[in-house]
Amino acid sequence: MFATSHIEISKSALKNNYDFLRKLIGEKTILSSVVKGNAYGHGLENFIPLAESCGINHFSVFSADEAFYVQKLKKDDSEIMIMGMIGNEELEWAIQTGVEVYMFDLERLQAGLNIAQKIQIPIKIHLEMETGMNRLGIAKKDIPKVFELLTKYKNCFVLEGICTHYAGAESIANYVRVKSQIINYKKIVKRFKRKENPDFIPKKYHTACSAATIAYPQTQMDMVRIGILQYGFFPTQETLIQYLKDNKTHIDPLKRVLCWKSKIMTIKDVEAGEFIGYGTSFLASQKMKIAIVPVGYAHGYSRSLSNMGRVLIRGERMAVVGVVNMNLMIIDLEKMQGAEIGDEVVLIGKQGEQEISVASFGEMSNQLNYELLTRLPVNIPRKVVE
Repeated sequence: MFATSHIEISKSALKNNYDFLRKLIGEKTILSSVVKGNAYGHGLENFIPLAESCGINHFSVFSADEAFYVQKLKKDDSEIMIMGMIGNEELEWAIQTGVEVYMFDLERLQAGLNIAQKIQIPIKIHLEMETGMNRLGIAKKDIPKVFELLTKYKNCFVLEGICTHYAGAESIANYVRVKSQIINYKKIVKRFKRKENPDFIPKKYHTACSAATIAYPQTQMDMVRIGILQYGFFPTQETLIQYLKDNKTHIDPLKRVLCWKSKIMTIKDVEAGEFIGYGTSFLASQKMKIAIVPVGYAHGYSRSLSNMGRVLIRGERMAVVGVVNMNLMIIDLEKMQGAEIGDEVVLIGKQGEQEISVASFGEMSNQLNYELLTRLPVNIPRKVVE
């Protein structure tokens, strides 16, 4: 109601994906569901309880504001891990609520331990180590200082994990760099294991994102941080091909969780020789029938899909013609017989035997799966379907 499009989240597709992932990583490895970016555009409000109904009880977010929102939605026994931004003023809230926090520099570690000591509640920390990505992570030279701080504040923390992140595990082009990171991580872990104080032994070792889980199975360890795979997408076509090759199959085991739908707003005829929409990018070479759909770039449908995009109407793939507007697009109905105002229009997802994939959007608009999904506006209604 009061929306020009809506998004459907498939419970059966999500369960299928978790079943696949559980077989892939085994029963002992924790699956942390990465729900940053509004659960990759799927919507936190619906996704968190849906994931929990499938047995998930650990969620990874980027920032404190995301953690705050997930905290309101999750069950009491589910855990939250902040992998990125949290201000010093928000650390006390994280400690009091039991939210786990990445520590990737000495300043944050010092601040967190100070607050934990002050309020006499241990802070749950994951030490993110720099292994070669050169983004976030505690530098090798700072490890002695980490030991000093942990010794000084030995009753003020719980060492939940020692982790790192790989610089492009989704591409064979980064193979040498990723292998080097794996070696560096193992060396760092040995330094912690050499310490006699058991407080320096973490509960979990974890390094694998979706891509590494597929491409470097040895990195799965105690926990994997799964984002794009759970939503039904391989990180890249390359990782999909690698999986199919390694498992001697031709079937993609994942199912897309998200389906984006709108409807035909109006239908009209255009005479041959007339331009359609803004400017002169599309000229009708013959008499045409077109449909107007009330979705445009303000809703996350990229303007770069002008004269290139495709939608599904009555089970047929139809072309976007003319420039994608802020709030609407125009569809060529030349090959469609009997289309009517109010007919369902699938922008992403299946209709009959046809499918519009997010990957096809990526190829046409030069966006990654991740980018397109997370750009879907929060205010598009989302609902769970069986």
